[in-house]
Amino acid sequence: MKNKKIPRLNYLLTSYLLGIIIFTLFRVVNTLVYCNGCENWPDFEGLYPKALLMGWRFDTVISCYFLALPALMLIVAELAHIRSKVYHQIIHHIIVTFYIVGFLACAADIPFFNTFFIRLDAVATQEADSIGIIANMIVSEPRYIAFLFAFLAVAAGYWFAMRSIYRHTLRNNLDTFAPLGWAIVVSLLLALAIFAGMRGRLNKKSPIRVGTAYFCSDPFLNQIGLNPVFTFIKSAEELNKSVNKPLDLTDSASAEAVYQAEHNSPADSTLMLAGLTAPLPEGTNVVMVIMESMTAEKTCLAESSSIGSLTPVLDSLMANGLVFTRTYSAGIHTYNGIYSSLYSHPALLARHTMKHTIVPQMDGLPQQLKKAGYSTAYLMTHDENFDNMQGFLYSNAFDSVIGQSYYPKNEIIGTWGIPDHVLMRHAVEHCNSVAKDGPFLTVIMTCSDHTPYYLPDDIDFHPSTSKIETQMVEYADYSIGELMRMARQQPWFDNTVFVFIADHGQVWGSSKYDMPLSYHHVPMLFYYPGKITPSRYDGLALQIDLGPTLLGMMPFTSSNNTCGLDLLRQPRKFAYFSSDDKIGVMDEEYFYVYRVTDKDGKLYHYAIGQTDDASALLPQRVDSMRQYVFGMLQWSFNKINERMMIKEKEESEE
Repeated sequence: MKNKKIPRLNYLLTSYLLGIIIFTLFRVVNTLVYCNGCENWPDFEGLYPKALLMGWRFDTVISCYFLALPALMLIVAELAHIRSKVYHQIIHHIIVTFYIVGFLACAADIPFFNTFFIRLDAVATQEADSIGIIANMIVSEPRYIAFLFAFLAVAAGYWFAMRSIYRHTLRNNLDTFAPLGWAIVVSLLLALAIFAGMRGRLNKKSPIRVGTAYFCSDPFLNQIGLNPVFTFIKSAEELNKSVNKPLDLTDSASAEAVYQAEHNSPADSTLMLAGLTAPLPEGTNVVMVIMESMTAEKTCLAESSSIGSLTPVLDSLMANGLVFTRTYSAGIHTYNGIYSSLYSHPALLARHTMKHTIVPQMDGLPQQLKKAGYSTAYLMTHDENFDNMQGFLYSNAFDSVIGQSYYPKNEIIGTWGIPDHVLMRHAVEHCNSVAKDGPFLTVIMTCSDHTPYYLPDDIDFHPSTSKIETQMVEYADYSIGELMRMARQQPWFDNTVFVFIADHGQVWGSSKYDMPLSYHHVPMLFYYPGKITPSRYDGLALQIDLGPTLLGMMPFTSSNNTCGLDLLRQPRKFAYFSSDDKIGVMDEEYFYVYRVTDKDGKLYHYAIGQTDDASALLPQRVDSMRQYVFGMLQWSFNKINERMMIKEKEESEE
């Protein structure tokens, strides 16, 4: 029998093949963008074709989901001899619509993946309430515009191609039907093929999953085979589960045991660095700068970089302060950095810890300083309501939350409001206004080193590099210099400790591991000339340790009911952090990455740069790491949930 006698099958198969081709083209473009961002073009050692083959498998899964309903309708049309043009046009428009949405996800995935080193996931939708900022980001960032136009071009080309396919394979052959027996056989085989394609695997115990894509030790090749529609849907399922049910990594008793074992161990006085045995002076002010995307790889702490340090001001401060060289951020989002730096609790996977219907009452650095008589203020460049910052911070010991609505309109430029150097001027003015009333905590959140970039051209700033990405790092560093220049002229400067931490790092160059360490390795610095002796702390440190460590240097008694440690009295055995659906745990030698969605993990000997999975060789090490991080995350979740319940009860009784 000639194939043309089954036009509906021809149409469906041709639609599938065209979709696969376009999905593959997006995958290749994503690869080129990634490779272009690496310091050296990566050597995939001949494994890239296998990654493309893996990509075909995931693209087929999504295509089968897209084609399932149209295929059913075409089977009905074939068996019932339906000739209606409208009926077949509906089928055609369903296919075209599904695929165009899929191509939109692919286009959005390229900048997303090259920013976070994870494929498109549902966490990207958590900022949907800030639609104005998101829209401004798209129209202001050249890369986003380029991918938007690329998507529109692909969508238009696909639409015309599919219209031609529809005309030649189906519209002109609506009266052609296969013999009934043959039609039944083909329909059953087609239904079976689509069902198998939707599962992605023939194994009856488990359909295809994210972990199926991981076939080698190269983290890029392991991820590039994934389809962003697949990862978005899977992460949406997990996010919905996490929102609607408690975190369930381990039982409460085990979590409490892990927490108590770490926090009740004896203090080690030998960790106290020279010159730090005495507390800081009475009334010491705190100015804390949370730096946007300031990975340690941009600074003098970089282990290897062809560019070198881009932060001479920050480097100078680190040379003259107490710098924690191996500090890791809690997560990969700004809200993670704010929450963990201020309140010393970890990022809880994909949960947005600053967006709660009932805002939990934390007990971190702001609360402890406020109890000691400090005024508290938080300054940012943009809209105060972004990421629910205003609501969360006002509910948790901040007297003032100062953002875009407080600044003159002529200073607001671009998506992220005022530039960093202008923010620094407002911060110094605020410190001047409150210094006369007693000690203060002023937190400054920078934003210029975040796309879409705006580089001021009306200031005495001359970058030494040519790319806008590195120029913005230099500008962020220049703005820190402006803060220190203005602060040194103020009477409160000599009685102020300056604390510098990043909200998170940034993917900088290529990554050896499933979770890029450059996205978590950040500088942490305490700068107090004459009071804190220049020193280096080379042990493991976390963003959540900032508050307890600083409070341990203060001249008043404070409590620590958080997950952080006072690093000058207690060493950290493990560092741990989250990246939406992944958890990373480090000790002095090994790095364990656990994917929650697949309940699977890998162990790397990062101290010697090893990329082979050593988990099978060291199962006890894996177990101790996993039990520790599960316990700490579970303890934090339980504690926050307990505080929300207490607040809900208090509010209901009022």
